[in-house]
Amino acid sequence: MGDKKILSIGLVCLDIINVVDRYPEEDTDSRCSSQRWQRGGNASNSCTVLSLLGAPCAFMGSLAPGPVADFVLNDFQKYNIDISLLSEHAQCSFPASVVISNVTTGSRTILHMNRNLPDVSVADFSKVDLSQYKWIHWEGRNAEEQVQMIQQVVLHNNPLSQQHRITISVEIEKTREPLYQLFPHGDVVFVSKDVAVHFGFHSAEAAVRGLYSRVKKGAILICAWAEKGADAMGPDGSVVHSDAFPPEALVDTLGAGDTFNAAVIYTLSNGGSVQEALTYACEVAGRKCGIHGYDGIVMSQSDKQM
Repeated sequence: MGDKKILSIGLVCLDIINVVDRYPEEDTDSRCSSQRWQRGGNASNSCTVLSLLGAPCAFMGSLAPGPVADFVLNDFQKYNIDISLLSEHAQCSFPASVVISNVTTGSRTILHMNRNLPDVSVADFSKVDLSQYKWIHWEGRNAEEQVQMIQQVVLHNNPLSQQHRITISVEIEKTREPLYQLFPHGDVVFVSKDVAVHFGFHSAEAAVRGLYSRVKKGAILICAWAEKGADAMGPDGSVVHSDAFPPEALVDTLGAGDTFNAAVIYTLSNGGSVQEALTYACEVAGRKCGIHGYDGIVMSQSDKQM
């Protein structure tokens, strides 16, 4: 597939991250140990990690112009992420999250506001030159339209040999019924711990076994379970597991799931096995939990040689 890119479709927002030593009590006035702005959003974060790992990548999403957008665009440029597919919506507000990051426990509490910025539409996606991409990942959002986008990729893939087809992955993170229609449409399906628990499962292994009937024939279903590691099931019916790789000190878990997803996509897109992908993703996500932000998740050049 040469230098074809990995395209990630979903949200970009502003994260205003307040780092505290302990979670504040209601109706109190307390100081943060630090505060920073960070480009956020699941698909956006995964692009950052893919870029750091050395993968050519692109982001597709919506943007509202203004000073926040300028900050976000500069940050995309810093990480060499192709943003030619960003669409601007002049009369909208830029989505933002206020994050309370507790360095004592590693927890992150998020308050998100997205008032009127539309998600990527089928009409937007129909203009994309699919020949540029080897992998397209959808962060589950406007699922009904996303299914139609995926169907366009399937039509593009049909006449192509297996090695030239675009791999399709979907992330089902939120416990929202409309998102569950994405299950049968991914070659690789990421399901969150929250969704697994919502369906009554109490481990990653139980989740991939119990939910596998929802994915299409030949797909890989993956579930990460925080400090318990991650499990996956492929078409042969066997479950693959990786333990977690916790850092010496838990610092910042914000974006750990997006990091995990990106490292899985990176490994599989470079021909790695499911076991290699799970183990590497748990390692990289563990390193991410030991630092603020993402710079530093790649420890050495050998990390890129999958």
